[in-house]
Amino acid sequence: QVDRYLYHLRLSDDVLLDVMARFQAEMVKGLGRDTNPTATVKMLPSFVRSLPDGSEKGDFLAVDLGGSQFRAHQVKVFDDGKQSSQLESKFYPTPKEVTQGNGAELFDYVADCLSDFMETKNLKHKKLPLGFTFSFPCKQTKLEEGVLLAWTKHFRVRGVQDTDVVSSLRKALQKHKANVDVLALVNDTVGTMMTCGYDDQRCEVGLIIGTGTNACYMEEMRHIDLVEGDEGRMCINTEWGAFGDDGALDDLRTDFDRELDLGSLNPGKQLFEKMISSLYLGELVRLILLKMTKEGLLFNGKVSTALLTKGKIEMKHVSAMEKYKEGLSNTKEILTELNLFPSEEDCVAVQHVCTIVSFRSANLCAAALAAILARLRENKKLLRMRTTVGIDGGLYKTHPQYAKRLHKVVRRLVPTCDVRFLLSESGSGRGAAVVTAVARRLAAQRQRIDATLAPFLLPLAILTEVKDKMRAELEYGLKRETQASATVKMLPTYVCGTPDGTEKGKFLALDLGGTNFRVLLVKIKSGRRRSVQMYNKIFAIPLEIMQGTGEELFDHIVQCIADFLEYMGIKGARLPLGFTFSFPCRQASIDKGTLVGWTKGFKATDCEGEDVVDMLREAIRRRNEFDLDIVAVVNDTVGTMMTCGYEDPNCEIGLIAGTGSNVCYMEDMKNIEIVEGNEGKMCINTEWGAFGDNGCIDHIRTKYDREVDEGSLNPGKQRYEKMTSGMYLGEIVRQILIDLTKQGLLFRGHISESLRKRGIFETKFLSQIESDRLALLQVRRILQQLGLDSTCDDSIVVKEVCGVVSRRAARLCGAGLAAIVEKKRENRGVERLQITVGVDGTLYKLHPHFSRVLRETVKELAPQCDVTFMLSEDGSGKGAALITAVAKRLHNVGQK
Repeated sequence: QVDRYLYHLRLSDDVLLDVMARFQAEMVKGLGRDTNPTATVKMLPSFVRSLPDGSEKGDFLAVDLGGSQFRAHQVKVFDDGKQSSQLESKFYPTPKEVTQGNGAELFDYVADCLSDFMETKNLKHKKLPLGFTFSFPCKQTKLEEGVLLAWTKHFRVRGVQDTDVVSSLRKALQKHKANVDVLALVNDTVGTMMTCGYDDQRCEVGLIIGTGTNACYMEEMRHIDLVEGDEGRMCINTEWGAFGDDGALDDLRTDFDRELDLGSLNPGKQLFEKMISSLYLGELVRLILLKMTKEGLLFNGKVSTALLTKGKIEMKHVSAMEKYKEGLSNTKEILTELNLFPSEEDCVAVQHVCTIVSFRSANLCAAALAAILARLRENKKLLRMRTTVGIDGGLYKTHPQYAKRLHKVVRRLVPTCDVRFLLSESGSGRGAAVVTAVARRLAAQRQRIDATLAPFLLPLAILTEVKDKMRAELEYGLKRETQASATVKMLPTYVCGTPDGTEKGKFLALDLGGTNFRVLLVKIKSGRRRSVQMYNKIFAIPLEIMQGTGEELFDHIVQCIADFLEYMGIKGARLPLGFTFSFPCRQASIDKGTLVGWTKGFKATDCEGEDVVDMLREAIRRRNEFDLDIVAVVNDTVGTMMTCGYEDPNCEIGLIAGTGSNVCYMEDMKNIEIVEGNEGKMCINTEWGAFGDNGCIDHIRTKYDREVDEGSLNPGKQRYEKMTSGMYLGEIVRQILIDLTKQGLLFRGHISESLRKRGIFETKFLSQIESDRLALLQVRRILQQLGLDSTCDDSIVVKEVCGVVSRRAARLCGAGLAAIVEKKRENRGVERLQITVGVDGTLYKLHPHFSRVLRETVKELAPQCDVTFMLSEDGSGKGAALITAVAKRLHNVGQK
């Protein structure tokens, strides 16, 4: 018969898994901006973004309001490598006239108690940071601000709801002349997690099971619609006590639950809390015993006054009656005190009731906690997760069976989570101090990180200055008397026309500009069905050949051409050839190019100052297998412009933003003093990578730029390229990361062996890390591949570093390009210029933000120019063939 009464209180694993799923759905609802207003589980952001890392230190005060006693604490946090702290506390009663009075009286009382505590500890002369544990649901918009949503736990103070409790406390402290700086508002649950997180860095869940019940956990920012930003994590205070207030648990609530709810101070609210917290379990037991007695199942049907008196049976009685080791003696003693005079059967039945009630509480608590753990595991995309739950609360601590039951059920519901349960020592007080200490550490770290990255944030005035200096350097390079000493060489290419659509025939193209070398066969058709067909093969250039002798390099190139001609079956044909050679060359005609200097890691000897076309012809003669008609030597930038010019006649600028950085454009012949003739236009290869080699932009170069330059193959050269191109950005990031780590702001101050390796941080990692779709978890995985054991906070900083370096590169590139489009506008003598820029390069193509920032900067710095950016499809290969075709066409016209 007793079991019949208790049948609905027994919950199977299937029911608990269902509760778990319902709770997970509520969590999602609570996190969504649109669904949060109707969610019962409010999922309140706490603005606690980081767990302790062990470097926190200092003296802190904490006050704790939310239980039957008000507590003031002094917490000393030691940075001694052992993560130790010292806590001294004083307890003050919270009289009913304070908990049921008005707001001014409540905060005056808190300030009064704190002043007394500071007096006792002789702290009046110090200005100490304070953490305020306020164990009621608050809506926070920052760490040191919180608007009370509703009172719980028998508190009913007038005039506080919907107001900021921190500002009320500050006013009261000012009145008492207390020398205190309130830095953080913390829920007791968050305090518990932070206290345990100080002892165990795996702790990312806090749980309170006492007079009230609640849980918090670290959620990914990208899932929290209620807060701006998607970087990192933030602690979410679930306020799960209200779970079921919308009827979601009605099928599990018994008549006893409903009766208990109706008799409470807040009927219809905090229904989940009323099923599991110690404030209500004693009352639930009383209601069950009362009904059973009335039906003659207990105490011979005699209803004592105690059974009729609300609140007479408390949780401490329930806990005592469940001490099975002591047999029935405790149960008999407690029931006798309540004037119930039980038989042995009565004692057994009452003990059974207590067990079922507290077991249901542990089961429901386990289901909701399992939902949180499952979500954490999914967020981390782990098959199996190790984590720690920090716990506080009288029910968990004092009930003889509760902890064991809870652990067992949680592990059964989430077998893929290895959970450690860590009991919080003085959780909320020490926790509030730890939150405050973490907040202070983060603020200090933020200042130092900002100071490190500040030189990369180039304001508009600086960018305008860069644009003007670039413009001046372009002019020096074009003038006969200054060209020799100009850093921006403005090399004539002898490409004097863009495609007109009549080009046709078969052409070979070579493309040398990086670690790969390509040979292409390009078939160009003219007329109405004009098209370009390409066949190509890629060959690697080993490092020993890149940095060997010139003869070895060109012999390797010819070997690759021979392989390709055989592969295509055209070894006997004497085809016109365009040679894309993506290094600075001084040209005397379209088929003569003298190498000015190697870039991009090439160091082959006996090449600089030599004509690369002659070197290629000699290598072909040495092999003596085939002959080729080398028509044009082409820079990849020019090839890019020509490819886009084939599609859009308005394209008169080519930009490469990849491993290297360069620009070419069609300049009026009358402005090119170093070439004879004033008619028409010629493409100028600016070789702008060397901009700044004369020191004109030294004031914007950082110490990291100087370190990268000094460690490069060509110190002091290509300074602009080293700030804007893909070959160097990863290395700049690596230098910053080393500096931040040395300052103790990253990777716990530990510089890994891999981080010491030059070139380990490739530019492709910047693109991956900065991808909007990439969660920080994946950022951590990328860092792990580099041997960097990062925390979530580290990942945010690394992402930020990558962001400022790549943004500066795009802005500087934009400033240089703005100088060129402005020059084009003035050349044409128009008020407004419409022009297309053909672009190629991995940085522009693959980096998630580079192209956008570049476009925005050009628009900002050249507002009278409408610039269209056109992505080049295979500029260096197709472009070389098109230049060769245009050169052939112009040559034929000249002959006629």
